[in-house]
Amino acid sequence: MKKLILSLTILFATTTSFAAEVETVGVKGMVCSFCAQGITKKFKEQPEIANVDVSLENKFVKLTYKDGQKMTHEKIQTLLKEAGYEASFNK
Repeated sequence: MKKLILSLTILFATTTSFAAEVETVGVKGMVCSFCAQGITKKFKEQPEIANVDVSLENKFVKLTYKDGQKMTHEKIQTLLKEAGYEASFNK
């Protein structure tokens, strides 16, 4: 029984330490599904990104980073600006 508890504890600790970081960024100027597709494509091209979820209705992009990686706010702003949008970060 002790071995089972120890194994489960180690497994839980290992999986939580590798949890991917997620960041949600508001997007000003996004008005159609074509906009959402363009933003998705732009961010999926970036090496730090594991997954992109764009909400046209709520005007945000949720970025899931690869383990141990993150994108600076400046880079996010630049990518969105180049695509014709403005980033909005929660402070």
